[in-house]
Amino acid sequence: MSSLFRYSRWASQFKKSPLILTFFSTATTESQPSLPSPPPIRVGLTEYVGRSVFATRRIGTGELIHTAKPIVAHPSFSSLHNVCYFCLRKLPDDKTHSEAHRTVAFCSEHCKDQSKNFYEIEKKADWSRFDEYCRMQGLKYPLLVKRFACQVISGVVSADSLDILQPATLTSEMVSLVEKEFCLLRSTFQETDIKGQQTAFLTKEWYTGVLARMRINAFRVELAGGSYEDLLSSAAASVEAEISVGNAVYMLPSFYNHDCDPNAHILWVENADARIKALRDIETGEELRICYIDASMNHKARQAFLYEGFGFLCNCPRCLSND
Repeated sequence: MSSLFRYSRWASQFKKSPLILTFFSTATTESQPSLPSPPPIRVGLTEYVGRSVFATRRIGTGELIHTAKPIVAHPSFSSLHNVCYFCLRKLPDDKTHSEAHRTVAFCSEHCKDQSKNFYEIEKKADWSRFDEYCRMQGLKYPLLVKRFACQVISGVVSADSLDILQPATLTSEMVSLVEKEFCLLRSTFQETDIKGQQTAFLTKEWYTGVLARMRINAFRVELAGGSYEDLLSSAAASVEAEISVGNAVYMLPSFYNHDCDPNAHILWVENADARIKALRDIETGEELRICYIDASMNHKARQAFLYEGFGFLCNCPRCLSND
């Protein structure tokens, strides 16, 4: 998710980092059914908020703009034994496990195969101390970093894959607070038979940088359920916390800027695959924006949430009017 940052800094980063995005579309043609087509958007640079997403044509209310698969996703502790360990899809009752059994499951052979490489790395370590620390401290982003580290070690992704995303600004006090979780993560890997050169990237600087990007770019995955056509009616507000099943980081959705009166919305129907839909008609060249928080909160609460969680004070038209 983009917020307020200097154009020059991110313009140079944008030039150095190749923007490789995978798009998915439901568009079809008569000659070639299910032929993917590019989404009606482009990513551009602005002087006021850096990277932004713009419409390349008129987008109608309710239109599915694009979908996106997560770079990394992880279930929440409360959902760990009730959702797929890879895609976060809710498991049928015969696959769910009680917390006492400390086991995880996959919803399909496809998800099991997709997670095979990083999961084989993860299974080599005893994560009980790390997980218990995160659970007791109420931490969720370190779980994403853990999975991302396993992906790096397995060769699925490179250690700098997230460098193109904007990092949150961490104070010296915040950096000192991550020392414990970093040491637990590193020592857990050190106690396995994973060779040292495979974890050479795992420095405190790397951990802090990835965590800073997770903090500002991770989405809370909230499975809406119900009819896909009915989702738009409740899209402007956050879904109740009970249906949050985990957290995930995406590439393209992270480039959408915030607005307290958004024209687009990100939602999840059955798993961690994100869908971006238009909340109202969007004209060619118009910037697409989503709401990072619960849009039903009052002005003061929204400002506090955005500043504490994302490091900026919102100056969208709704906030400027003190609505």
